[in-house]
Amino acid sequence: MTDTVSADPVHAFISDTVSQHDVVLFMKGTPDQPRCGFSSLAVQILDHVGAPFVGVDVLQDEALREGVKTFTDWPTIPQLYVKGEFVGGSDILREMFQAGELQALMAEKGVALDGGAGEA
Repeated sequence: MTDTVSADPVHAFISDTVSQHDVVLFMKGTPDQPRCGFSSLAVQILDHVGAPFVGVDVLQDEALREGVKTFTDWPTIPQLYVKGEFVGGSDILREMFQAGELQALMAEKGVALDGGAGEA
């Protein structure tokens, strides 16, 4: 299992990043300046629920941009991880948020939410 990760430095970086941070969003752009509508939507949802997260800009590195897709076998960006577990992209995030499931997942995983509603 670790053979694949150790053989691919991009996968090793992704693995390290999601294990070091409770909530990670691999996205196009940064949380302050998303560079696509889907990444922007994901940031807005995470901000609204008050989830502290780390944004990783995949546009800075083509290998990372492609590597994040092969790491999860998920073809689109953004990609959300909570406590090391892949959750999904912006559509799944939106559906979970609307159903109240995203907040429940954060609580279940022990991620402290700051009250949200977009406060910076």
